[in-house]
Amino acid sequence: MSKEMVLFDIDGTLVDKEKRIPASAKQAITDLKKRGIEVAVATGRPAFLFDDICNELGIDSYVCFSGQYVVYKGEVIYENEIIEDEVLRLHEKAEAAGYPMIFMTAEEMKATVAEHPHVFEGLQRLRFDYPETDPKFHIGNKIFQALLFCDESSEEGMRCIEDRSRFIRWHQFACDVLPGGGSKAVGIGKLLDAAGISQRNTYAFGDGPNDVEMLQFAGVGIAMENAVAELKKAADHITDHVEQDGVAKGLRHFGLI
Repeated sequence: MSKEMVLFDIDGTLVDKEKRIPASAKQAITDLKKRGIEVAVATGRPAFLFDDICNELGIDSYVCFSGQYVVYKGEVIYENEIIEDEVLRLHEKAEAAGYPMIFMTAEEMKATVAEHPHVFEGLQRLRFDYPETDPKFHIGNKIFQALLFCDESSEEGMRCIEDRSRFIRWHQFACDVLPGGGSKAVGIGKLLDAAGISQRNTYAFGDGPNDVEMLQFAGVGIAMENAVAELKKAADHITDHVEQDGVAKGLRHFGLI
């Protein structure tokens, strides 16, 4: 029998707006593992901001930073940091324009400025605390993802070298900055290679704009009812809202549980 894997985004997919995992989703993941189906997380978050979720669900394989850092069964198998000179250029332009940033390594994140209202507002949506401030944190560290806090009209002017970085907006005042060409799909490909699982035997659940490539790459892409319109267009199936047992219902629809 061919091996299968199911991948889950976190925010809006595995957890609701209160950042709680629905009981039906917990049971569904337990049932998947009992059937020998591998389970992994694929998220834009850094690992240090979802290790509690993995521990609660007994998951030790994940794709984080929207594909830039991949772990299979507890072992790091892929790293893709933003090119150093791109990091420096981004910070220089952001600082000159008065835009705050957050830079993330595999272990921690630091803000370039303290107590900025746009940072507070963006992180409040994710229910993350405002990080410590270190305007030089990005220098000499492996940066896998950055957060840039500016409005959409200013985003284009912040791009430094074409195709060297990628911007994914998720808030009125915030967007992710990733290495050029980086995506969840790329990271998932690395994960499947390590697991020895065919792309066609994968199922992926998501809700946000950084999930588009993931759903297109997976054998079956499943969007939550609460997903953005762009993702629903890319999905093979739309399940119910995260707060209406969408994960469990989607898995049942395909006979996985």
